[in-house]
Amino acid sequence: MCGIIGHVGDSDAIDTLITGLENLEYRGYDSAGVAVQNGSGIAIQKRSGRVSELKESIEDRPLKGRVGIGHTRWSTHGPPTDENAHPHTNSTTDVAVVHNGIIENYAELKARLERKGHEFTSDTDTEVIPHLIQQYLDEGVENETAFRRAIDELEGSYAVAVMVSGEHALYAARRGSPLVVGVEDDEFFLASDVPAFLEYTDEVVYLEDGDVAIVRPDGVEFTDLGGNPVSRDLETVNWDPEQTGKGEYDHFMLKEIFEQPTSLAQAIEGRTDPETEAVHLEGFGPGTFDGVETVQLIACGTSYHAALYGSLVLNQAGIPSRALLANEYSVCAPPVDEETLVVAVSQSGETADTLSALREATAEGAQTLTVTNVMGSTAAREADDSLLIRAGPEIGVAATKTFSSQAVVLELLAHRLTCDVLGTSPFDLESFLPELDRLPGRLEGLLESTDARAIARRYQGSQSYFFIGRGLGYPVALEGALKFKEITYEHAEGFASGELKHGPLALVTPETPVFAVFTGQEDEKTLKNAEEAQTRGAPVVAVCPDDHRATEVADAHLEIPPTNPELAGLLANVQLQLVSYHAADLLGRPIDKPRNLAKSVTVE
Repeated sequence: MCGIIGHVGDSDAIDTLITGLENLEYRGYDSAGVAVQNGSGIAIQKRSGRVSELKESIEDRPLKGRVGIGHTRWSTHGPPTDENAHPHTNSTTDVAVVHNGIIENYAELKARLERKGHEFTSDTDTEVIPHLIQQYLDEGVENETAFRRAIDELEGSYAVAVMVSGEHALYAARRGSPLVVGVEDDEFFLASDVPAFLEYTDEVVYLEDGDVAIVRPDGVEFTDLGGNPVSRDLETVNWDPEQTGKGEYDHFMLKEIFEQPTSLAQAIEGRTDPETEAVHLEGFGPGTFDGVETVQLIACGTSYHAALYGSLVLNQAGIPSRALLANEYSVCAPPVDEETLVVAVSQSGETADTLSALREATAEGAQTLTVTNVMGSTAAREADDSLLIRAGPEIGVAATKTFSSQAVVLELLAHRLTCDVLGTSPFDLESFLPELDRLPGRLEGLLESTDARAIARRYQGSQSYFFIGRGLGYPVALEGALKFKEITYEHAEGFASGELKHGPLALVTPETPVFAVFTGQEDEKTLKNAEEAQTRGAPVVAVCPDDHRATEVADAHLEIPPTNPELAGLLANVQLQLVSYHAADLLGRPIDKPRNLAKSVTVE
């Protein structure tokens, strides 16, 4: 949640800060602001609304400075107002702070500071930080010491960047929320996510929990909170800056839907050998998973649906597996031990609930593995092993290409696991692997011929939208409903198809189109369930190959190419993504910035 950008260098910071905020707006877009060292102190402009409105304000009242910080907000404490926008300052504007996360003891700190005469002007928890720093500065300590002492008092999660008037430096610290430093000759950048500054540099250093970074014009110093030096590697990010732009597309979401042939090809590349009927995952040689008896997959949102897809593949192979919501893991996690493999699935590798569940599993002695899109993310560093999905940067808040890449990588992981756990693979790799290699091409053909916009228009204005599937079609149905509600704001629900008759049929009317996913497994039962809704007046949209029997029964049809049943759901998913996109577009919704949502949920 929220986006931080910082700049230290010889060039003016404003353009860099605004560009960074525009690149980070998928993390929050309730309000935005910047602060710079302008030679006579700290100058600030901030306001509620989008970054574009802040940019217009700055064009009317220009700011200049070579050192600066910026922030785009997703509201937690306090509504999206000018006063609650970041950066926040102390009473004399000598300290400016931007912050992601939640300060759990802010009420206690605020009450203590108010007793000392500090006056607060916002509803945020962040505002205690500049006042804490001011309190220590008033006691006569140096800037760095005041920063460290203030940070040491904070409880909760945070990524913090601080400027102090008159000093050409940024002070930064993280615990539980991501921060990354970018390095390009004598220019330095600080951000909550790499896309913020990717067009300026691809050389980065990821901060770890407990790290402090002091960024000055002559370099960056990394220490722990006590001031002890720590060593952090400089890494090269292999993302193309053009991937973070919309290009010829109207929305990031549509661009990323159409990028799926490429992202899937990248996920598969070098990991399969159809000739020898083998799956090769880098870093996971024979024997890696010896001793594993059960698998738990933990995730949230779209990643949870991918995790459910993976768990069903594992169960079908004979390996006991469960997909669990990470935010419920601390409440109802099943027992784990050294024979349990816990797989954390997170696009960003920074999802707070997933990290919390991962740490709990580690503490209980489980083997851990992260499936993520971001090299160097917290989850990738904290798990025993990590497996990249290679989807490239995803900017649209509604996840699309990362779901399909997660599901494919989890399928490959399942095939690799069975060799160690069962001694042999029960999968028919002779038919599966060639079809997997053909998947990007089949998807490209689907994107060229889809009727999704016509379907979206046909059922526009319906009362509710139901999505059903069985087996591997079930997580696809859940994901289809999630996408629809995320960006259209219309009511949508996903069900295991057999559950329709156990309650949801009471909601079915002629104004409730039912999208039925057919994967080639248990299709007759799914068709029977769809017909049960149809007899109650509901129109049925069959998502299936052109020669499938469901096309004779359904009221409408979204075609998918014939393929292996393990892969059919991924093709169906793309058709449902397109239906959601076009339905939202017809309604005029802000597709890339759905209300109340942000891309990376870094607070619990």
